[in-house]
Amino acid sequence: MDKRVIIIGATSGIGREVAMQFLQAGWRVGVGARREDRLRALAEEFPGKVEYEVLDVTGSDILERLEALIERLGGMDIYFHASGIGSQNLRLDPSIEDRTVQTNVVGFTRMVDFAFNYLSSQGGGQIGAISSIASTKGLGPAPSYSATKAFQTHYLEALTQLSNSRKLGVAITDIRPGFVDTELLAGDFHYPMKLRKEKVGKAIFHALVKKKAVVTIDWRYRVLVFFWRLVPAALWRKVRLIREEKKDDSPLV
Repeated sequence: MDKRVIIIGATSGIGREVAMQFLQAGWRVGVGARREDRLRALAEEFPGKVEYEVLDVTGSDILERLEALIERLGGMDIYFHASGIGSQNLRLDPSIEDRTVQTNVVGFTRMVDFAFNYLSSQGGGQIGAISSIASTKGLGPAPSYSATKAFQTHYLEALTQLSNSRKLGVAITDIRPGFVDTELLAGDFHYPMKLRKEKVGKAIFHALVKKKAVVTIDWRYRVLVFFWRLVPAALWRKVRLIREEKKDDSPLV
């Protein structure tokens, strides 16, 4: 029987690169996102290997759509959550904060919980999700983004503990990339240490098939996170991270 992976947020960027890696490895892939034209194009490129569902992780019918996608695919061995948003928000625009929380916390939790219960009921499987290196520290320019990413990393850690304690057989992989060269980061602002999406897609694919627990991509960001975790909390609270040339709503990792 073919192995099956569901990827949410697969029409562009990291999600699409991961989908391509699984398809090239012979997996059957179920993809979900908002842009139907891109979903259809992927399905037409790999006839018989791709099923798709138009969905928004903040939608009221999201779980029904996810279940329908799993059924059309014939089941699920891995669930990979690549959907997420984030913006710098110096003025604390309520609409930006609310949209980030609804997507990165509410939508994320509902989807991951469904996948966890589904995989538990069939005797095991794997869940992977993209959090961020931003999950390791509170970032003044992007309060809701760094906070929601911290929520995701702690939630995934808690699910790992839950699976182990109940012997459910559900492995969890927390993917923490830095800046990735995707449409999300397109614009005039220059992001440092930007990673190629193809490289990130391959790294995520290997992390998932090897069932790694936590993966920070790449080595430069592992070094960065190591050192900024050493900064005392009292000092970190005084660090100035704002870059004036950066637009207030510029996307982040």
